[in-house]
Amino acid sequence: MQPGLIWGCARSAGGTVLIDDCDDCGDASFRWLHLNLADERTQRWLERSAKLPEPLHEMMLARDTHQQVLVDDGVVGLVLQDFEREFDVAQTAQIGALHIVITPALMLTGRHHPMRAADLMRQRIAAGFAIGDGADALDLVVGTMIGGLGAQVHALSADIQTAEDEFLNERMNPATRDLIAVRRRGARLHRLVAGMRAALVRLERDPDLPALLTPVAERHVQRLHALDTDVASTQAQLRQLRDELDLQAAQRTNQNLYFLSVISALLLPATLVTGFFGMNTGGLPFAHTQAGTVVAAVAAAASSAATWLLLRRRI
Repeated sequence: MQPGLIWGCARSAGGTVLIDDCDDCGDASFRWLHLNLADERTQRWLERSAKLPEPLHEMMLARDTHQQVLVDDGVVGLVLQDFEREFDVAQTAQIGALHIVITPALMLTGRHHPMRAADLMRQRIAAGFAIGDGADALDLVVGTMIGGLGAQVHALSADIQTAEDEFLNERMNPATRDLIAVRRRGARLHRLVAGMRAALVRLERDPDLPALLTPVAERHVQRLHALDTDVASTQAQLRQLRDELDLQAAQRTNQNLYFLSVISALLLPATLVTGFFGMNTGGLPFAHTQAGTVVAAVAAAASSAATWLLLRRRI
């Protein structure tokens, strides 16, 4: 396999076929090459063979991960974010960028670190997905990324609903650490979806966008709008659950404080009585009688009982 090429496909007379070399099927009506941008030989091949406009060439090789769109002389460039993957982990929490350049006869995609969506795209092409032009290729790229984000949003919503059920059924309260992790996932998904939607909206409104790609942008902007609404809904659910948990914790704290306050109020008069009879002064009442301790105990209990009755009347 040619250095720098991870996988590629070309539109031939027999359909879409996978290729192992950047220069294979050079006479095909359309080719798609997925490149490893961390390989320095990729840059040399781009300079020698791709002949991209300078702004798009720089965007293709840049290490910036923020989502952006650029259209120059009929050539479309995008940077879209997705979750990275490792060799032994299908998806990590790390966010990476997929660089995309589309010309009438060629689409280049590249990444500096393995991306989860790129593997799914190749699997779909190997399973028979037809790539006839840039619109089909862009539709597969964006559709696969949105599908992955949608699955993440669905899993996030399921986790929040499970936590809500546990809370409402009073089986157990969700751990604060777990809710913080869910909130972090929701914020990350919101940034991904909102950023991708903003990028495609800019692409859709660009007057230089080729007409072939306009329906693709419009369709996926609508999908991202619905997905962004779902993310906002899950975040609202999470905030409501957090508010209910905070309210429950505040109620428990108030109950404990009320109990401690009542105990303190009941013991204070008794403490005053015992403190009085515990003074080492002359002429202390009941100091020389057999029933002195009993009288002091009765006085302490009576003072606590009187305090209790007074509190009951005031409540």
